[in-house]
Amino acid sequence: MSTPFNQWVIAEFRANGGKVGGPFEGSDLLLLTTTGAKSGEERTTPLGYVRHERGLLVIGSNLGGPLHPAWYHNLLATPLVRVETGTEEYEAVAVPAEGEDRDRLFSHVVEAEPGYGEYQENTDRILPVVVLERSDPAPGEGPGTVRNLADKLVEVHVWLRGQLRHVSAEVDAYFTARASRPDGDKQPVPGLGLQIRQHCLAFCQTLEFHHMSEDAHLFPAMEAAHPHLKDAFERLRSEHRTVARLQQELAALLTDIARADPEHFRAELERMTNELAAHLDHEEEQLIPVLAEIPFPPGTGRSASSAPACETQRLA
Repeated sequence: MSTPFNQWVIAEFRANGGKVGGPFEGSDLLLLTTTGAKSGEERTTPLGYVRHERGLLVIGSNLGGPLHPAWYHNLLATPLVRVETGTEEYEAVAVPAEGEDRDRLFSHVVEAEPGYGEYQENTDRILPVVVLERSDPAPGEGPGTVRNLADKLVEVHVWLRGQLRHVSAEVDAYFTARASRPDGDKQPVPGLGLQIRQHCLAFCQTLEFHHMSEDAHLFPAMEAAHPHLKDAFERLRSEHRTVARLQQELAALLTDIARADPEHFRAELERMTNELAAHLDHEEEQLIPVLAEIPFPPGTGRSASSAPACETQRLA
């Protein structure tokens, strides 16, 4: 539950472009919105942060208390989070650092904000260091300005493809590190497991929500407006069921990475990745020509008023 003090901080933060008085005056502060691991409801928490080339760093200090804070458990369950800095608001993937990587990042944090070192001294648990990786498309990727639902679909798909690339790159790094260990190549490698898990979860959860939105809202509206495309939408629904199976297989594959044969693992990951990418390609081929006629966000453009409300539901 958010405390009255946190609610005051959040209200002042949003009212003053990220500037807050009292004990936080002059501090770098952000608002982190996570999804409750048990409730499924959005939870917003004000947190101090430190900038790094990999993203904004937040620490699960809990003021040096014996337990990890609730927001940390939330982001382990749902890695996609929302970040507000006062000047920007964007979605990010929350990736806890592990092992030596965590120690390097924590040293960077303590150099900027020594108080976190004192919190660590006051508790036996290792304070989590979380990298908030901004999930915007890289420069040159995606549609740029989103003007219609086709652009929004492409934006979502660019992000999904990026998560698949993250998973593949981190799997390669994992097996390279595992093979170089003196205690045998079947030993787990600290420092990469959580990265792989978070990006896989972010991909699977976002794709699942994306497909649920299409099946429940977008496709029925599009069929009503374009009845000649009914068979195409039914094929896409069938693909969604296949993709759901692939998502489960991908999650199961990554769970067993510590004991996996690298060659077999990479072949299976490549097969699944290619199938998932082919689905995104096919969906774009079927939907982009039609969705380009529907303005986004809802309520903009000449044709928005005549489009069914469910056509313009959020796709991501």
